[in-house]
Amino acid sequence: MSLATKYNPEAAESKWYAYWMENKFFSSKVDHTKEPYTIVIPPPNVTGVLHMGHMLNNTIQDVLVRKARMEGKNACWVPGTDHASIATEAKVVAMLKDRGIDKKSISREEFLKYAYEWKEKYGGIILEQLKKLGASCDWDRTKFTMDADLSEAVISVFIDLYNKGKIYRGIRMVNWDPQGKTALSDDEVIMKEIQSKLYYIKYQIEGSEDFLTIATTRPETIMADVAICINPNDPRFTHLKGKKAIIPLINRAIPIIEDEYVDMEFGTGCLKVTPAHDINDYELGIKHKLEVIDILNDNGTLNEKAQILVGEDRFIARKRIGKMLDEAGQLDKIEEYKSNVGHSERTDAVVEPKLSLQWFLKMEDITKPALSSVMEDVIQLHPPKFKNMYRSWMENVRDWCISRQLWWGHQIPAYYLPNGEFVVAKTKEEAVQIANEKFGTAYKLEDLTQNEDVLDTWFSSWLWPISVFDSEVFKTGEKNEDLKYYYPTNDLVTAPEILFFWVARMIIAGYEYTGEKPFKNVYLTGIVRDKQGRKMSKSLGNSPDPLELIKQYGADGVRTGMLFSSPAGNDLPFDEKLVEQGRNFSNKIWNAYRLVSGWEIDPNLSGESNQASITWFENRFNEGLTEIEDHFEKFRISDALMATYKLVWDDFCSWYLEMIKPAYQAPIDAATHAKTIEFFEDILRILHPFMPFLTEELWHQIKERNTSEALIISAWPNAKAYDSQIITEASQVFDIVSQVRNIRASKGISPKETFSLTIKTKQAELYGRFDAVLKKLANLEDVSFGDSLENAVSFVVKSDECFIPMEGQVNPEEERENISKDLAYTKGFLNSVMKKLSNERFVAGAPAAVIENERKKQADAEAKIKTLEEALAKLG
Repeated sequence: MSLATKYNPEAAESKWYAYWMENKFFSSKVDHTKEPYTIVIPPPNVTGVLHMGHMLNNTIQDVLVRKARMEGKNACWVPGTDHASIATEAKVVAMLKDRGIDKKSISREEFLKYAYEWKEKYGGIILEQLKKLGASCDWDRTKFTMDADLSEAVISVFIDLYNKGKIYRGIRMVNWDPQGKTALSDDEVIMKEIQSKLYYIKYQIEGSEDFLTIATTRPETIMADVAICINPNDPRFTHLKGKKAIIPLINRAIPIIEDEYVDMEFGTGCLKVTPAHDINDYELGIKHKLEVIDILNDNGTLNEKAQILVGEDRFIARKRIGKMLDEAGQLDKIEEYKSNVGHSERTDAVVEPKLSLQWFLKMEDITKPALSSVMEDVIQLHPPKFKNMYRSWMENVRDWCISRQLWWGHQIPAYYLPNGEFVVAKTKEEAVQIANEKFGTAYKLEDLTQNEDVLDTWFSSWLWPISVFDSEVFKTGEKNEDLKYYYPTNDLVTAPEILFFWVARMIIAGYEYTGEKPFKNVYLTGIVRDKQGRKMSKSLGNSPDPLELIKQYGADGVRTGMLFSSPAGNDLPFDEKLVEQGRNFSNKIWNAYRLVSGWEIDPNLSGESNQASITWFENRFNEGLTEIEDHFEKFRISDALMATYKLVWDDFCSWYLEMIKPAYQAPIDAATHAKTIEFFEDILRILHPFMPFLTEELWHQIKERNTSEALIISAWPNAKAYDSQIITEASQVFDIVSQVRNIRASKGISPKETFSLTIKTKQAELYGRFDAVLKKLANLEDVSFGDSLENAVSFVVKSDECFIPMEGQVNPEEERENISKDLAYTKGFLNSVMKKLSNERFVAGAPAAVIENERKKQADAEAKIKTLEEALAKLG
């Protein structure tokens, strides 16, 4: 196969993805002769398109899946999408508005037809985009959270939990989204610090000319006040006990009550109690048996109970109330104030605390197995720093509000009866039967009305690792073959911001319905940020189009670029230079193979002169592979890539290929060429999970291969034992080569000009083994061993002093300065090593091999310092 002068990512990507799909390499079936390796995708919203966070998350998943596949495991990566109730309903409402249709003017059934029309048109876009990235999902297993079987699973779980007494219906204070007109769970509320105003309002004491001043950020809710609260320990307000205050503007009297809840230091030391519009006031209201007056409509406008400004939006009302209070002489002052305000995660509307009749899941007991499994590392979080956050949330969890006032989603299977009661059942037919048996009635289908609400989106996705394999288990309790084989899954890759939304709840459901964990490891990615540290988002306009990046730099370039700087749990400061580096890496590998494939082979040549180079790289490869495996085992995916990058770019391309490269237009011996191709194949194997397209292309360029020999299913190399001494010795030789090259560069001497090198050493045999390499790479005409030379430039490597004769070109002052700099650097290096070795915690906690390596660094530095000091003394 002829190799193009330049790598064409676009052509390779379309060719090899089609090839993988055609040959069903991503497909997975139950096979008890193989160990399963399973990942379920965090299902992106059907409203979504590929963004940088998806790129990072799915690249990591694909790396793990491709490596597992090459390790001979039965790799199964299940893709799918989430129906995303709030976000999708908003999109459909907007689409209808564009067509001149008001949601209120059509029936639920008509609306759902439009919603499915929208989903069919746009819902699969993101999955198609993931294919461009190279995602090796089993596309035959693609699921949607509102597929018929998954929907049935959700309804079965609701009924089961209700029958167990874990789901209840009640009036509670909930988070209300006035724009989406739905309740939200605590986790769907994003707290943002915003600039507010603190209004100091004067409440007249009933039957007196005195006033009590209260500070509030929400003057528009004073009409819902039912009490003023003071701290019983506050001497400033003792005289007000048992009295009443008058609400400004509406002149309604409310009692002054006492409670130690009041912070005497905040504001004026007393507060207004508005149970309908503040969660803490609500709790206070229950304690003191206070009235509840709700003055807000579902859309955030004032209702008739407000008495004034009826129909006004809450924020307009706030400004107008402030002005009205000022005109009435009842506004003392206004101060600027920063406060944390809850916003809807989906619509960004400011959330209102609201009393509402909703459905809740009791969380206190059901969460216990999920807490202990993470705390005891049955499920491991990577990085483990998130364990404390997880524990804090799980130990302070509130009941989960699972109902949403929407049409798009899983409609709650509760049916209201004419007698005011309700029953929970899978279908209306079953509900009629249950109702008639329970109440001794003769209701018909038309007598029952189903609850209008749908379930929280997370109430379906918390079943995802189970339901994608077996939707019947929630009803039957019996696992099918898929669930028995693929569950628990292995690794979950997701973002920390949904650790509680989704991860914790999947763990809860896993233990509730299978009695075991849903996955073994949770890899938490960081947030992709721009160079200014801002989270990349469409609204800020600071996020590049991932597909454009792929078009410009190639999928492999983008994949590696995303991973170069993305350690688990840490944010990724994205810079386009990273994907440029990824593209350059692709080109480097391509050109390396072009070089090797272009050599003429002479079967009569001996390869003895290259034996040291081959032995070195063989050992260095196994050392590098051991390091890469260790990074993978510890979920340091970014470090695994960097170790691979250095092994390929530095060790293979920059050193090994230069060491064995024949002279211009000269042939290479067959043994060295064969070994080099073998090395190249091993390199392609370890690169494949990161760079699937380029590696598959080169794999087939090396020789014709049938489908059973494709790289995607070839064996991951096994790390063999290696001789670290050979690697250390070669490193010493490379140091000499680099020093000689630096001398040429600093003195403006042509690289073509040969040098003689004399080495003062006790290990001449080491340099003897690498004699050919030294001469070739440093362009030396000879290498000899002896004592110090006059009129020579010198440098030190380890404890060996090296001399290059340069008659008339040696400046003693310059030599002294160079040696002094090297000496100062080496002393600093030794100091840093000694600090580590004198740290008791480091010595006690680090592996023996790491300690031994640090001690070796100490010995080498001490030997070098001695040699440098002797060289400096000779210069006088």
